[in-house]
Parts: sequence; structure tokens; C-alpha cells
Amino acid sequence: MVKQNHGIAKVVVLLLALFMTISIVACGGNASGDGKTIEFTILGIGGWVPSSLSVDMAPMFAEYAKANYGYDVRFHFEEAPFESIFQKAATSFASQSQDFNIIICDSQSLGALSEPGWIVQLNDIIAQNPELNIEWYSKSASAAYTNYPDGTNNIWGLPEEADVLILYARKDWFLDTNNRSGFSARYGWELPSSEADWFDIDYDKYAQIMEFFTRPNEGTYGVAIQYSKIYDYMTGSLYPFMWSRGEEIWNPSALKVEGVLNTQANAEALAQMASYQQYSPPGALNFDISGIVDAFTTNKVATAFQWAAMGSAMIPSELEGKVWAVVPPGYKDASGNIKRVYSLGGQPWVVNKFNDEEHMKVAIDYLKWWYMPETQLEFARRGGNPLVKSVLESPGFENIQPWFPAFKYMMQDGYSKDFWHVPEYAELLQIQQEGFTSFAAGSNKSVQAARATLDDIARRQQAVLDQ
Repeated sequence: MVKQNHGIAKVVVLLLALFMTISIVACGGNASGDGKTIEFTILGIGGWVPSSLSVDMAPMFAEYAKANYGYDVRFHFEEAPFESIFQKAATSFASQSQDFNIIICDSQSLGALSEPGWIVQLNDIIAQNPELNIEWYSKSASAAYTNYPDGTNNIWGLPEEADVLILYARKDWFLDTNNRSGFSARYGWELPSSEADWFDIDYDKYAQIMEFFTRPNEGTYGVAIQYSKIYDYMTGSLYPFMWSRGEEIWNPSALKVEGVLNTQANAEALAQMASYQQYSPPGALNFDISGIVDAFTTNKVATAFQWAAMGSAMIPSELEGKVWAVVPPGYKDASGNIKRVYSLGGQPWVVNKFNDEEHMKVAIDYLKWWYMPETQLEFARRGGNPLVKSVLESPGFENIQPWFPAFKYMMQDGYSKDFWHVPEYAELLQIQQEGFTSFAAGSNKSVQAARATLDDIARRQQAVLDQ
């Protein structure tokens, strides 16, 4: 009888030990790391400020982990540009590797990463770690970074960087007395004189602003906007012209593109966006994110559509006090209301499902540290865009960075939208990037030609979704 009880006791001890191990992996927590040094790799986006901030801030977590969890963590960083980061991650995941323990990816990749079982569904981890049950500033934006399929509560990512397109404008040019008097004499109304004035700028007024500052003989132009065929550059810049009119790009619940993308209103939006080339510097068809930065900071353009995430690059030290970061123009409807719905940028963290227990624990600990208020505020001070509601609503947040007021306004529910998260994302994107950029480069920029372009794109995309 004594031997039987001894055997039962051994089983109980083993079960308790197993339970504690599982709990540590799922919950992170204060369990000692026994002084181990853990090698931990982040895959991020090359040349992208928010990704580089995860590199810059990693030593802070290493100190925190040593003090609170008892282990040393040594970070390694890999990177790839926007257009190839998914492929780099997918190649590694396909071999069930833990080369990359945590990844900063584009939000549109959630479907393609989760469907093969490559990343961790985070619902249970969040339930076991209340620090990760975060109230976000925008429900619609946070859903784009976290949920797949759309409309479900399946959580696959957490926002690393929130982002949205805003407008950067040369404040010094707009406040110049000669420009102001010349503009009012020509158009009969006043140039914006403050950030607040931009709320009254619709696309018609903005066209006059672009026209006024387009002076090829002086080497200045009205606008820089992304027309590049690379990745999603023209797509992200075009969609606001459609959404702000109240149009859609597809019906996600019905997986329907035909009859949704190829409408007359969307054709007008495509023709309108393409027409901005007449107010852009030479080479505008190749403008990508860095091209916009170069055109704006080298005094070539009065305004530029650019991501809020690029604020520190768009407002370098030599332009401090000379730039406005403002809400972009909107579409004025028949009732006189101006509607703005702009492309959502930003990237989520996703966690490698093939991490072993040790690396999974570090990943969870790291995310819990990342969303601490003091960490998020430090991220903001360094130029990152957080999405935690308590941080964005904290006193003085809008004064931390000059682009934060416009960023915060455009991140409200209903002012920004993302596009597809389905696994077919890359194929859908390639089809329309080819179509959109071919139209922009063509000689016929009529609404009729735009409609034909959208008809072709919609037909080809529908065929992909119907497979």
C-alpha cells in the first residue's frame, strides 16, 4: 500500500511539473530563467523607421527581462523590404524553422501566414495574459492588424505600428506673403494658414493648390504621390479617392470584386488620381515611399501624400517649423460634407508557431513589455505610432510629434481602411498594380479608359477568388 501511494505521488509531481511548464510558456510571467542566455531573432521591414525602433529599443527589454524574469536575451535582427518580407518569412516557416521568433509583417499577410498554420493564434495567450487584453484607440484599425478572417474574433497579430496616409505641406510656402496674395488674386479664396484650415480642403480646392504651386520654370510642383508599380504603392495612394467617394473595392463577405471595383465613381477616382501627374515633378511614375521623401525634403513639392510613420523623415531638422502634417483633402458630397477615408498602413507583430517553449516564453514576455504604457510612450518619443487607447488619449500625446494630431484624427473609426487579408492577397495585388500603373503611364487618362481598366482588373481578380 505504501508503494502504491508512492507511485501515485510521483505521478502527481510529474503532472504538476508539466502543468507549470505549460503555464510558463503560455503566460510568460515571473518564472526564473535560471540565468540562461536566449538568442532571439526579430524579422522586420528594411529601411522602415518603426521596424528599426524595435531594434533600437531591444536592449531596454533585455534589461527588463534580466531584472524581472532572470534570463538574458541576445537579440538578432533580419530584414527585408516590403515587397519581399512575406516571401522571406514564408520560406523559413515552410521548413518549420524558428529562424525568426517574432515577425513584423504587413497586415494584409495575416491570412497567408495563418492559413498554413505558420503563426500562433493569440486568443488563448491573451486570455491567460491580461496585459495583452488591450483597449485599442480604433476598433476598425486594430481589427486589420489582429483579426482573420475579417469579422471574426480570431486574433493572429498585435499592432506593432499603427499608420495612415496623411498630407505633409510646406508651411513656409503657404505662409509666404507673395504666395498668399497671388493665390487669393487668382482663385478668390485664401490659402490655408493653419493646420485647422485643412479640414475645409476638398479635392476641388486641393487641385487649385496643386496648380498654383506647379511652376516648372522654378523647379517646384504641387504634389508628390506614389505611382510606383512596386508592391502596393499606387494602390495605397489610389484607394482614398475611391473610399472618400463612398465606394468600395470589393465585397469581402461575398468575395465579390466585379460590380464593386469597376463602378463609374471608381473610374472617376482613378482618372482623378492619375491626373495629379500634371502637378508632379518629372519621374513621378516611379515615386515610392523614399521618392516622396526626397521630393518633399529637397524643396520640389508644396505637398505630399505620405504615411504618418514617415514623419521623422519628412520633417528633418532643417525643415523643423517649416512643415505642416495635416488631414488630407476629402470628397465633398452633394450636401456639402467633406468625407475622408484614407488607406491604413501599419504592421502587426506575429509569433512563429514553431518556436520552442523557451522562445515562446520570450516572445510573450516581450509583447507584454512592448505594450506597457512607458514602453509605448518611449516608442512614440522615438517616432513610432502606437495604437493603445490610453496612450493616444494621455495628456500631451499630440505634442510629442508634429504629425500626431493628424495621425490621431485619421486613425478614428471610419477614417481609415485596409484592403484584403485573404491568402490570395499577393496575386490580387499584382493584378491591380499592373492595371493601375499601366493606366497612369498611358496617354489616355479619360474616365472611359479608367472604367475599361477597372473592368479588366475586376474580371481577373474575380477569377482568382472564384478558383
